[in-house]
Formats: sequence, C-alpha cells, structure tokens
Amino acid sequence: MKKATCIVFAMLFAVSGILAQKSYDLKKFPPGSKPEEIGVKLVERYLDTPHSHWGNIDGKNKTPFITYPDVCAWLGAMWFTQATENEELFNRLIERFEPLFTTQKYLLPEMRPKPHNVVDWYVFGAVPLYIYRKNHDPKYLELGLKYADGQWILPDVPRGDEKKWHDQGYSWQTRLWIDDMFMITDLQAQAYLATGDVKYLNRTIEEMVLYLDNIQRPNGLFYHAPDAPFFWARGNGWMAVGMAELLRIMPKDNPHKPRIKAAYLQMMETLLRYQAYDGMWRQLIDDPASWRESSGSAMFTYAMILGVKNGWLDKKIYGEAARKGWLALVKYLDENYNLREVCMGTGTKNSYKHYIGRPRQTGDLHGQAAMMWCAYALCSDGKSE
Repeated sequence: MKKATCIVFAMLFAVSGILAQKSYDLKKFPPGSKPEEIGVKLVERYLDTPHSHWGNIDGKNKTPFITYPDVCAWLGAMWFTQATENEELFNRLIERFEPLFTTQKYLLPEMRPKPHNVVDWYVFGAVPLYIYRKNHDPKYLELGLKYADGQWILPDVPRGDEKKWHDQGYSWQTRLWIDDMFMITDLQAQAYLATGDVKYLNRTIEEMVLYLDNIQRPNGLFYHAPDAPFFWARGNGWMAVGMAELLRIMPKDNPHKPRIKAAYLQMMETLLRYQAYDGMWRQLIDDPASWRESSGSAMFTYAMILGVKNGWLDKKIYGEAARKGWLALVKYLDENYNLREVCMGTGTKNSYKHYIGRPRQTGDLHGQAAMMWCAYALCSDGKSE
C-alpha cells in the first residue's frame, strides 16, 4: 500500500512539473525558481566574485582590465536591483565601481587597443553611463561618454576598413560580427538614455540596420561571422538581446522600427523551433548532436521575456517557451549559484570542431550576466530599464 501511494505521489509530482513548464505565466514560479530570489543570489555571487579574465573566474589568469563579460554582469545586476528596489545591493554595485577612478584606474580599458575586437573594450562605458542615470555624478557621465563618443571618432591612423565605415557614417569599429550588436548598440543606447541626445539613438539604430541587411540569414539566424558559417548560440544571443533592447527604447514612429522588429520576430520564430523539449538551446542552434549551452539559452530566454512583456510576441506561445527556458536554466545553477555548461569566450573560426569542442565553464560571467538579465526581466514590466 505504501509503495502504491509513493508511486501515485511521484506521478502527481511529475505531472505538476510538466504543467509548470507548459504554463505561460511569467509571474508565478515554483519554490526554488522564483526570479526575485534567484536574482538576489546571483547579484550577491557577482559582488563576491573578483573581476574576471574575459568571464573566467577561476583566478588562474590575471585580469587585464574590465572586460565585456564583467560589463554585462554589472549591468544585469544593476537592472535587477533597481527593478526590485534593492537599494542596499545597488549601492554595493556602485561602491564596486568607485576604485576605478582611483586605486584601480589601471583596469580601465584603453581607448586604442591593437586587437581587432575593439568593441569589447569600449562597451565598458555602458556601466558608468547607467550609474550616472541614477546618481547624476558628472564624473560617471564624462567617463562613459569618452567611450561612447570614441566609437565614432576615427583614430589618427586608421587600420583596415575603419575609415571606410567611418566615412559612411558608421562606427569605425564596424566589422559585421554578431557580437557587435550588443557591444556597440548597448553603449550608444546607454549614452542616449543618459543624455537624451538622439544622435546616440540614431547611431545604434543605423548600425543595427546595417548588420541586419548584411548578415541575417534567410532563417532569421546569424553566422558568427561571414567566414564562420555556424549558428553559434551565444553569438546569436548577442543579436537577439541587441534587437530586443533597441526595440524597447525606439520611438514608435521611427522609420527603421518595422525593419528591426521584423528581423527580431523572424529570429524568435526560428529559435522557438529549435528549443529543446527541456527548454534549453544547443551550442550550435541547428545541430541536434551538439550540447546544451546555458549562456545562449539564457540570452534567448531574456529576448523572449522582453518580447512577451512588450507585446511583440504571442504571450501564450512565447510565454511558455520563456518559462521553460527559465525553469531549465535554474537547474543548471550549482549550490553557489554558478551557472554550469557555459561556453568559454570564443573567437570565429571556419571549423565545426572549433565550436562543438569549446571548453565548458561554471560561473563564467557570460552566463551569470544573462541569468541576471532574465531575473531582471521577470521581475519588471520589461518595457524599460
């Protein structure tokens, strides 16, 4: 009798789990997966984590400067704490920044680095610009605008195609890699939100349209780069998030909004088809043999949450997908709230083995950031940050 009772309870538990996944409710979640609770733990974990080495937190490599995964995590932590009105944690996030004006000034990204991925240096400016919007301290505005304006000031000795793009009105940092559509657009968007100057908004809109016209594939997804024809999850995540972020700050009457919205909707439709039964997406989106990757999955989940909350996406269809994504991702958190199965930082390469064989990390800030974005979006109206 006891055995039969246990079986019945097990079946009921399994059914309740299936129903929880199939629900499209983005407000109520089962115990242990509530975004307001998970978000606090993620922010606290971030505050306890030293500045990373390109997202890696194992401490084996010296932090060269504040790299973009830290920027993304910092922004996500601030968005979440503001949405949940957690001033204590938000103030700690500002305190974390203050040494960058004094004792840790050496960690500021340089303005003209030699590597080709210059966008990864400049996006740093988004953090002080966001802080300025809250504390109105002019030193934060000055520092942030140095990077935002710098994306459009051609260097004295331009390299490669830098002058070509600059002469056409685009950022000299343009390179038509999908990563750029967060690194360029979010920095310019933060400059617009901090100053109200529409030139920053116009820059990010026109840059996004350029990228969409040149690199979006017929199925709505994106190759990592023109010479790397693979639908890498996190790379596509930058595009998904970049479009969603831009759509929610664009005026309704902007002539480019229909173009960007159509591209976003096309991408979301394809991503929906490739979502695994458990709510995750794979390292190579269209390859059922590739492993489930958590940072890209979190980015897609975030983009869908924003789509549902802003009314761009069907709330039942995409609400269910976003809910499944969040519930799946929570299971990838370890006891210290470090996200598992995060693809390490990845450059482009025309090689299937390059992407499928990338090392998987735990606690890498690429994943921590995207999880905080999701927690923030679920705890807010998703219409502003």
